[in-house]
Amino acid sequence: MTRYLLLRTGQAILVVWLAYTLIFLAVQLLPSDPVTIFLTADSAVDQAAIDTMKAQYGYDQPLAVQYLHQLGALLQGDAGYSLTSGEPVMQRIGGALGSTLALAGSALAAAVVIALAVVSAAVLAPSGRVRRILANLPPLFSAVPVFWLGLVLLELLSIRLGVLSIFPDGSFLSLAVPVFVLAVHVSAPLAQVLLKSADQVYRLPFIDVLRAKGASPARIFFRHVLKNAAGPALAILGITVGTLFAGSVITETVFSRTGLGSVVLQAVTAQDVPLVQGLVLLTAAVFVAVNLAVDLIHPLLDPRILTDAQQGSARALAA
Repeated sequence: MTRYLLLRTGQAILVVWLAYTLIFLAVQLLPSDPVTIFLTADSAVDQAAIDTMKAQYGYDQPLAVQYLHQLGALLQGDAGYSLTSGEPVMQRIGGALGSTLALAGSALAAAVVIALAVVSAAVLAPSGRVRRILANLPPLFSAVPVFWLGLVLLELLSIRLGVLSIFPDGSFLSLAVPVFVLAVHVSAPLAQVLLKSADQVYRLPFIDVLRAKGASPARIFFRHVLKNAAGPALAILGITVGTLFAGSVITETVFSRTGLGSVVLQAVTAQDVPLVQGLVLLTAAVFVAVNLAVDLIHPLLDPRILTDAQQGSARALAA
């Protein structure tokens, strides 16, 4: 387990470093440096002011120096300064991160509950027709765009019924409705993979043994099938983090919530490249962190993962 932990942690650090490197190189492919792009939007700014600001942000240095300087500062928690506000990028992001994490975290929990509810009802359905109807719900959830569902619920609950404020007012519905909108879309791949994995587990011989012993369908599913089928769904859960963050930005915009969605919109509109750079790197870091957590939880559900990892390491050393 220790070797597996160190291997996965090392891979996660490597991925974050590669993500930072790709983001840095992508910035270099822009027509000019971020300061020049930002300031030339105002025709009244002269070249002397541009050169001064470039020197302050370090964009007048060679690329290798910029790369190492920014990487060293990032390791100390410094992602630079926003061009629009002049405040540290970490501070600017941190001020909006709490609201987005509350929305994304609640939506993730709700998505898991929705997926489990749909799969449980489908597996334990009394007839094949009901099961087919329930099994078709996840593809329907996946096909519904987040922004469309948000606009429909906003129109229904705010304009027609008047039970939800157009702007967030701190009420339960002001968070519950955006969470539901985001959770419906995120739950779709979880339910699809979990349902497919459960079907494969039901074909294993030990299920016939449990049935022969008189175990009820509910006991077989919740005590035995669900644990064995959770591995692939857990892997999908890590992959959907990117979708979750992207959906959070859209949902926040639709429901006028303050969070990373508004920060992204302002940064892109103002061409604030350092802030956009920090937001992209944050998304990559969160994605890697969640997938690392999934990799560490997976062996608890399926100890064979550790055996496969050991065999892979042995083959690599032998080669």
